[in-house]
Amino acid sequence: MNDRSDTIAAIATPPGKGAIAIVRVSGPQARALASRLFRSRRPLRNRYAAYGTIVDECGVAIDRGLALWYDAPHGYTGEDALELQVHGSPVVAREVVRALIAAGARAAWPGEFTRRAFLNGKLDLTAAAAVADLIDAESRSAARAALANLGGGLARQVRALRARLAAIVEELAAAADFPDEVPGPDPVALRHGVETIASELKRLQRDGETGRLVREGVRVAIVGPPNAGKSSLLNALLGEERALVSEVPGTTRDTIEESIVVRGAVVRLVDTAGIRAHADRLEAAGIERTRRALAGARVVLVVVDGSQPLSMQARAVLRETEDRERVLFYNKADLGDAGARGLPAGEVIVGSTRDGATLQALTDAIARVGWGGETPDLERPHLVSAREFEAIGAALDALSRAATTLSAGDPADLIVGDLQRAFAELGHASADAANEEILDGIFARFCIGK
Repeated sequence: MNDRSDTIAAIATPPGKGAIAIVRVSGPQARALASRLFRSRRPLRNRYAAYGTIVDECGVAIDRGLALWYDAPHGYTGEDALELQVHGSPVVAREVVRALIAAGARAAWPGEFTRRAFLNGKLDLTAAAAVADLIDAESRSAARAALANLGGGLARQVRALRARLAAIVEELAAAADFPDEVPGPDPVALRHGVETIASELKRLQRDGETGRLVREGVRVAIVGPPNAGKSSLLNALLGEERALVSEVPGTTRDTIEESIVVRGAVVRLVDTAGIRAHADRLEAAGIERTRRALAGARVVLVVVDGSQPLSMQARAVLRETEDRERVLFYNKADLGDAGARGLPAGEVIVGSTRDGATLQALTDAIARVGWGGETPDLERPHLVSAREFEAIGAALDALSRAATTLSAGDPADLIVGDLQRAFAELGHASADAANEEILDGIFARFCIGK
């Protein structure tokens, strides 16, 4: 799979019909394939488009289109590369790939073009992974977050921190090896340097959690007693009749999940069955799913009927969710406010699903609670993979031990081992120590042709 002596080919545009389909070729035989399968009046030139006829391995015309040639290292992969733009028929695109394979190329594996870009030094591994995130982005915010990593900013930050750790270790080693010539470091300044690096790693952790929420979406469980207006709220937020609404308690028997975009980020709304003590067997199964959705949600949107005095069921839901990140919505304010008196502290909205201002207040509250009260900075590079999170966490543990040693007044050279462990872990976070298994895991996420 990873033999770069092969020349690879694949369709680079999504499946289905379109105006244009792009077939991508990369590798040492790309120029020979271009000479054999593309006929034009003018020779191909680096980073110029030429119009001509694409033929198969027998010289039979397949289509007329454009060819873009890239001399190494100017193309995406850093190798000699060819892009053929043909009419967007799936049959035509597949026939072009078939002809390329018949002429000596092989079919590319998922992510192999980007993998070659990484191996040829065109991208670092964090930027390569950001390509997949950019393709998978479901919102503008997710695209911006992926773009922040695409420039390689995360790897640069981690490498800068590694360099600072290396400088501290070198200073300690010099003082230990040449005590008569090199004075020992000041313990206060040394501790400050270690704690400053740890503080920056903690910020990377926080930004990484924000990035995860942007990519995956903030999961919001809409819970409450029957007939509080949960399904009506889902429909109002979506702007369509997605959930069945009825005055009969227990109408919603299963969870319904839909997505909206709030401040540029995806919010995954889960409408659930009303929670009550006495329910038939089918409704009880729905309530059990409600509890599972509640357990997996980052934000709980509690909906109660605010027009009536709070029922025992409503009070039970309020008690059950009081330790969660939540937004309380006292619905049906257009019918009265008997249930909205003496409200608990926190994000509380009183209003109606029929009122646009109420819906805006609810989405604003979801954003505040979902982001932990902060507006996410999507321009900063951030951690993405479990490998990166684990590496930063392990580095922080090592630095914490080093800081504890220094605080106890122990000799400074005792922290060298911890600093070296932190240095090694940051190598995994920046992918400087990436192995073949890590590469396979990253590029397995990609589509064929990217």
